[in-house]
Amino acid sequence: MNAENLSDAARLYATAVEALNRSDWPLALSLSEKLLPRANTHPGVHFVAGVACLHMHRIAQAVQVLRRAVMLNPARADYGAQLARAFAAARMARESVEAADHASALETQDPMTLDTLGVVYSQANLHAKAAAMFRRAVEARPDVASFRFNAATSLTACGDLAAADAEYEACIARNPHYWKAHLALAHLRTQTKDANHLQRLESLGASGGEGSAEGRMYVQLALSKECEDIGEHERSFRHLVAGKAAGRSLRDYTPTRDEELFDALMRAFPDVESGGAGHQSVEPIFVIGMPRSGTTLVDRILSSHPSVHSAGELQNFGAVIKRASGSRSPRLLDAETIVHARRLEWGRVGDAYLASTRPGTGSTPHFIDKLPHNFLYAGYIARAFPKARIICLRRNPMDTCLSNFRQLFAQTSPYYDYSFDLLDTGRYYLLFDRLMAHWQRVLPNRILEVDYEGIVDDQEGHTRKLVEFCGLPWHDACLRFERNDAPVSTASAVQVREPIYRSALQRWRRYEAQLAPLRALLESSGVMVD
Repeated sequence: MNAENLSDAARLYATAVEALNRSDWPLALSLSEKLLPRANTHPGVHFVAGVACLHMHRIAQAVQVLRRAVMLNPARADYGAQLARAFAAARMARESVEAADHASALETQDPMTLDTLGVVYSQANLHAKAAAMFRRAVEARPDVASFRFNAATSLTACGDLAAADAEYEACIARNPHYWKAHLALAHLRTQTKDANHLQRLESLGASGGEGSAEGRMYVQLALSKECEDIGEHERSFRHLVAGKAAGRSLRDYTPTRDEELFDALMRAFPDVESGGAGHQSVEPIFVIGMPRSGTTLVDRILSSHPSVHSAGELQNFGAVIKRASGSRSPRLLDAETIVHARRLEWGRVGDAYLASTRPGTGSTPHFIDKLPHNFLYAGYIARAFPKARIICLRRNPMDTCLSNFRQLFAQTSPYYDYSFDLLDTGRYYLLFDRLMAHWQRVLPNRILEVDYEGIVDDQEGHTRKLVEFCGLPWHDACLRFERNDAPVSTASAVQVREPIYRSALQRWRRYEAQLAPLRALLESSGVMVD
């Protein structure tokens, strides 16, 4: 390349970096793609292209060019962190952790890179590593609200609730409009009439919280939680409906989308499954069910056993099915993917799934994958792992629907759009109930259904039943799950650190009048409500 071309390439690269720094992702990508044929050995050009691709959701391309950037300059921790982030976006969990470990070993001091690594570790359920990264990011830039929020989230998962409280408050002090910090703080403990955040939340609801749908959603839901804690249930429900309505306005959801998906799954498994062709491992234990039905409680009970590790809510199984199917559709699970997945080699699917969980698993004879929505994949799980245990949690239908409607689930997840409307939630429950009846018919003796209320009423009896079903010898630690110090990042992160309590039973009765339309919907479809 002559001097003139070098000068032109340098100008293009500088302009691409400027575009990246001001978040003009299309321009940064366009310029870097022009440069790549002339500067294929320049790691910075690949890095700019990769970060731009990540933000434009061109994940496969992001992985490709960021891999090249790291190969050309393995000493740059920021390159490695973005590659780890790309792997995580591609649901390549093992590769993501390996890339993050390589980047963190470079001992970077850059706070943005440290924060990115913390996010990657959080997504991999490695919360101790995540907390260490976030702590270093906060130490480097204590003024950045997002760093304080991320640190608080990992501290919550690790059970250090006092430190998490301090970090959430530090986040809000630096940015009072960091809306999700207000909701997280409301959920961190049970509020009282003498100690709550209602005055601050009400002032936000009257000002900034009214300015955007996202702000209204977080503030109204925080108000709902705190009003419920102090016994103002009617007021709590008004805030809940307002918050969820604001969130629903941000989504393009129709129940027919889920109806079509559930119907396609049942068509794909019309008859009793023969089993036997998949991977023969007994290592994974799948805990499934509607969210907020007790899946985290069962995970904590079983993972208190020395032979069982909790791997958290893994997205891996669905990602493995998607990749193996060859489907190019945008959704993780849809009719196209189901059609393409009819003739998979199930032993290879099992191999790929187990490999994707490493290195987080493999140190104990069993691990738990407790992604509730794996109930969609029960047929595939049974084919891939004919000897794996599958446990489905059931809970009072009204309590299940109310708890789903009350909860603000992960905003980037494809699973929870139904939960922004009370009757949509009821319709989704009916789909779940029908699908589980189908799985029980075509997968006889494969799925143990356990009632949450039964565990509360007879903890030892149901714990022994769970332990026996999993083929484990009895261990008394399973009765003391609240002493389990393993991190937990689900919506139940605070509650499962306490012994079993009864206050969540029949919670719906507090809102009986407001839930009358939901009850009518369920009962009209033959679901018993008591």
